Amino acid sequence: MLRQSSIIGITAAVILLLVRVGYSKDLRTVTEPKTPQNCTTLKATSGDDTKTIQNALDTCTKGKAVKLSSGTFYSGPLTIPSGISLLVDSGATLKALPDPSLYDMGEETCGTIDKYGVGCKPFITIRDASGSGIYGKGTIDGQGQKKMTGKTESWWQLANNANRSTVQNAPRLLQINNSADITLYQITLQNAPFYHVVSSRTNGLTVWGVTIYAPPSSRNTDGIDPSGYNITIAHCNISTGDDDVAIKAKIAPARHISVLNNHFGKGHGMSIGSEITYGVSDVTVSGLTLDGATYGLRIKSNSYRGGLVTGVTYTNVCMHNVQQPILLDTRYENYLTGNLTPQFHDVTFTNVKVLTAGTFTFNGFSDSKPVQATMEDVHIKKGSKWITKYAKITGTWAEDVTGTLCGYAGNE
Repeated sequence: MLRQSSIIGITAAVILLLVRVGYSKDLRTVTEPKTPQNCTTLKATSGDDTKTIQNALDTCTKGKAVKLSSGTFYSGPLTIPSGISLLVDSGATLKALPDPSLYDMGEETCGTIDKYGVGCKPFITIRDASGSGIYGKGTIDGQGQKKMTGKTESWWQLANNANRSTVQNAPRLLQINNSADITLYQITLQNAPFYHVVSSRTNGLTVWGVTIYAPPSSRNTDGIDPSGYNITIAHCNISTGDDDVAIKAKIAPARHISVLNNHFGKGHGMSIGSEITYGVSDVTVSGLTLDGATYGLRIKSNSYRGGLVTGVTYTNVCMHNVQQPILLDTRYENYLTGNLTPQFHDVTFTNVKVLTAGTFTFNGFSDSKPVQATMEDVHIKKGSKWITKYAKITGTWAEDVTGTLCGYAGNE
């Protein structure tokens, strides 16, 4: 059955789409990264290797990498300096020691629950850096499932004990702040105590061929939460307990972002928000497959964290066994309210296939501030449910999808 809405003028929508296509992406020319040469090679000691690794990073020649060879390294918080990279070789694993005191910011709140959730340093920090990165076919393991030193629960159990008014104090696996031209290549990141990768005010971030994994039951284990400019996430395989990718704009705008040829498994799919106060624009998601996710393509916010999301294009997307394939919600977690009205404009869906029935939600803010989306060549499963309120949807979609498998995009 073919369904069509013409609330918005099709001619105007097509013109706007053509204008946006040339800009809705990373403005850099991004190609597959090359692994830098080593400045030194370290061997695991089976003890605490924090000081050894940090000293090697601090004394490495710019443009080169500290290589962790085969074996298991245990470490507390590390900082990667500007121009330096960390190379975790195939067969090597870098594990985060589960001791809250190592990550504490000075208030003795790391490993506890409070209203703020900012009491822990990240496991790995890249700050005010240019040309730094993490490379290699090895693994960085946050050990979120491990019982915290001196505690009776793990990082993830701590997260489960938090509620709507409280937040767990747990370390992020990798935090990138105020940096430029940062690269993550081929590495496997897993079991973060909190989010896996977060960037803020960063111009130029390439995440290529990276695998990120945490079990579906692990709360707040987002895969990649990028914020900044000129970001490319390509050929990655991500399966987590929360958003696989969530573009945010809490303290600065997020613009010119490309999410290309990735595969998402469990988790909350490809998200924008909920923190969009400074605006998200010029985003391209293309070549994405999702299998088993709770959400597929999601833009979420509320009047407490709202802002403008515009110039977002989803093309060549296939979903299987996704409960809510498309969700545009301006009243997400509506118990958080304020005066920051979320607005979603110029969102386009082209060549999208949804192979199993699910719920499609378009929930705008008001009559004067509806969500606005355009659909073209969108094919869904018969029996799907539609929820719309304050929504202007242009174009065509059909309940005529065929096939049972999406194939595979990602890093294989």
